[in-house]
Amino acid sequence: MLKRSGIVLVVCAMLVSPGVAMAKSRGAMAKKKSYQGYQSQSRSKTNTHAHGSPWARERGWGNQARGKFAFGAKNTLLGWTELFTEPYEAAKSGRNVAGGIGRGLWNGIADTAGGAAHLVTFPITPVDLPLPEGGV
Repeated sequence: MLKRSGIVLVVCAMLVSPGVAMAKSRGAMAKKKSYQGYQSQSRSKTNTHAHGSPWARERGWGNQARGKFAFGAKNTLLGWTELFTEPYEAAKSGRNVAGGIGRGLWNGIADTAGGAAHLVTFPITPVDLPLPEGGV
């Protein structure tokens, strides 16, 4: 029992350590935030398919890590639903349903794999993998 508790404590310390190691002064974080805002604005003008993840707009490492974990879990568990929602949206808007099936298959695989990547890398908040259409 004591051995298991020690392992749990070591794993928790490993999860917390990137946040402590990457802690910066308040001024440096403000500069980084303003640059990220500029970067996300310019990205949205040039690329219509990839959007920055919603958790990246959170303030502070803890909020970003929590948001990234929830975003990854949601996309990992629900990414496969794109196979059904994309053709439905295509039919509803009068577009090609076969194209919607292909887009749904592509987005489903990308959302599921991208969600798993977000789950694995949630303690490392500078790593953001934008998902097609912003994920699920």
